[in-house]
Amino acid sequence: MTLTYEQLQQMPKVELHLHLDGSILPATLIDLAAEQNMSLPTTDVSQLLSYMTVPEQCENLNQYLSTFDFVLPFTQTANALERIAYEIVQQCAEQNIRYVEVRFAPQLHVNQGLTVSDSYRHVIAGLQRGEQQFNVIARCIGICLRGHSAQHNMEVVEEAAAFIDKGLVAVDLAGAEALYPPSLYQDIFERAVQLNLPITIHAGEAGGAQNIDVSVHELGASRIGHGVRLQEDSNIFNDINNLHIPLEFCPISNLQTKAIENWHQYPIVQYMNAGIIVTVNTDNLTVSNTNLTKELWTLQQKLLLSLEQLLQLQYNAVHAVFLEQSAKAAFIEKMEVELGNWKTKIGS
Repeated sequence: MTLTYEQLQQMPKVELHLHLDGSILPATLIDLAAEQNMSLPTTDVSQLLSYMTVPEQCENLNQYLSTFDFVLPFTQTANALERIAYEIVQQCAEQNIRYVEVRFAPQLHVNQGLTVSDSYRHVIAGLQRGEQQFNVIARCIGICLRGHSAQHNMEVVEEAAAFIDKGLVAVDLAGAEALYPPSLYQDIFERAVQLNLPITIHAGEAGGAQNIDVSVHELGASRIGHGVRLQEDSNIFNDINNLHIPLEFCPISNLQTKAIENWHQYPIVQYMNAGIIVTVNTDNLTVSNTNLTKELWTLQQKLLLSLEQLLQLQYNAVHAVFLEQSAKAAFIEKMEVELGNWKTKIGS
């Protein structure tokens, strides 16, 4: 059964891997520039998008990440952070997403006087305002960055502890994986474990399966961001499978960063058939020019995913959320009912 784009858009969905600064609307960037008396190369929305999206022939993850540098100067104020956080929830609501985890690196937003704590507070405030208006549960994940000092990354973790279960649900490590393997950050995430912070790590994207192994066994990750290269080591593949570690696949981004060379090689069906807990996410709405409906529709078109496989991806995501335990059971029950109702509607 081939589903239409509209049917997939109506599907209740969960988004676990979404970057705040990669999902800014171009019209919003124009407003922020005007408010802050800063210049842009153009105020034409369509032309501005060319500066905010990944080039068609992206060479690797490092080139992909360079796209973020363009928007960074405009995201240094309380108003900017609250607005883009609020609008990301609005964008999720348009795709019928019921729950989203929005990740960002607070250290990138302290160049005009905000502290790391301020950055967390304003992003969470924007997410909570969006949650109330759009009926989307919205939580944040604090990112430590590869290449940042131990002092800066430790501050990200220490300050996150004050917001756990108050809008923040986990911490992460992101950035140039091939240049900075996860083993360099063991001390940072040992502290996160001490503070009872759930952990997800970007791994198995620009680096191999060994980085996934280290992320889980040395850094304490209970989820893996991307993880598409897990298949490169069968022993690690089996270990991650046995440990039931969910992977946060971002298909369109994974092709853009050359984590995988083409759709024929994309291993999502192979992983699901083997029992790996795979989830599908967007990574960056603007940078990758995507949304969650488009991701699922593309997988259906390119890899012929069935209705049951598309549903399984959502059930996987529902159970993998970092949502606080006091709310998680009720959320899972509600989503399973909604997904069942959607399936019935599709079949009628």
